[in-house]
Amino acid sequence: MKKLFWPSQLWLKMLWGMVLGLAVGYALSPEGMALVTQQTSGVVADWVYVPGALFLGLVKMVVIPLVVCSIVTGIAASDDIAFLKDSGWRIALYFVGTTTVAVMLAYAITNIVNPSAYVALETLVAAENQQPPDAAAIMAEPDLPKMIVSMIPTNPAGAIVNSEMLQIVIGSILMGIALLSLSKPRAKPLLDLCTSVQDVAMKVVGWAMVIAPYAVFGLLCNMVIKTGFAAMAGLAAYVAAILAGLVALLVMYLLIVKFVAGRSPLEFLHGIRDAQILAFSTSSSAATMPVTLRVAEEKLKIQPSVFKFVIPLGTTINMDGTALYQMTAGLFLASVFQIDLSLGQTVLLAVTIIGASIGSPGSPGVGLVILATILNSLGVEPSGIALILSVDRILDMCRTTINVTGDLTACAVMDKWMAPKKLTKKTSKTAA
Repeated sequence: MKKLFWPSQLWLKMLWGMVLGLAVGYALSPEGMALVTQQTSGVVADWVYVPGALFLGLVKMVVIPLVVCSIVTGIAASDDIAFLKDSGWRIALYFVGTTTVAVMLAYAITNIVNPSAYVALETLVAAENQQPPDAAAIMAEPDLPKMIVSMIPTNPAGAIVNSEMLQIVIGSILMGIALLSLSKPRAKPLLDLCTSVQDVAMKVVGWAMVIAPYAVFGLLCNMVIKTGFAAMAGLAAYVAAILAGLVALLVMYLLIVKFVAGRSPLEFLHGIRDAQILAFSTSSSAATMPVTLRVAEEKLKIQPSVFKFVIPLGTTINMDGTALYQMTAGLFLASVFQIDLSLGQTVLLAVTIIGASIGSPGSPGVGLVILATILNSLGVEPSGIALILSVDRILDMCRTTINVTGDLTACAVMDKWMAPKKLTKKTSKTAA
């Protein structure tokens, strides 16, 4: 009985924190059972958020050095530029392929469910009186040439300060390749430093995981107290369409794990549950990344040269869940505002979303800002985003869980694809 109510496994503790957070939040929320006054519930929401804020602070403190050092040591672990080139092309094609499938699934499911048909007129009128966050700041059209040039971190310190994850990842890849091209004696001091920094970062992550169950409880309790669940009722069909798409993506991942990676889907899900629960609670694949790395190493037994490269890269550019959400939301809002998209516009929307998902920060709420920029080019005012603001938080949690699952699926696939080449390489050296 004691193990049931206070289990030793971390994932069960976090699951308990999730359930209790939702239950206590609903009991105290003014839009729920309202067991206390609105003022009291606001005070409680602020205090229960403290463990979550401390956890996120600890993780965010080490996530950038962890990204840099993981990529550098991961590339150096390959010990062969030809192997790195082969694996780089494979993972790039894999990421683009799964993101394309996610967008196609969104298009199919949205047309089947047709969620815009269930939106009441009063809901639309209420949305027009709201403004989404940073609406004025996202009106400018993105300049593609400048975006490409800005991928190179000309000011590494500025990239770190501003958390420009794509710049950080690309700079780390270039540094890793440069180290790989040096002789081992000359590269060893910096590689040893990166290894030490990585070990220190993971030690801090270990401390953070002690308060993870309390962080999960606090984050979810705070969310439910402040937003409640009632807002989801008016957009139930829209929410159902996105959740159906995310479930379809999960099924696709499990099929890939089974038939491409050659692993048991149930064992795979069992191994990655810590990362999934944390991703759901934090809505941030970047904040979850240290745990994702640990899961890949300890639970899935992925070779270091794979997971140290794939996971930091995937956290930055592999956003299948976000791409599916943005495509569904884009089609939904265009239909609500009676904008008839032509085939060419639909294809352009899909291509833009695939491109925008690459390099979007793995932080809560970013998908909504990117979506507003994309929809602006189609004639949907940013204020239209207000229509889906009320349900965005819970959907953000769900799509982040799928994003993290996709990164770990990519690890399993690359581990399978690249293992025979490594084995052949080692065998040929032995024979020589």
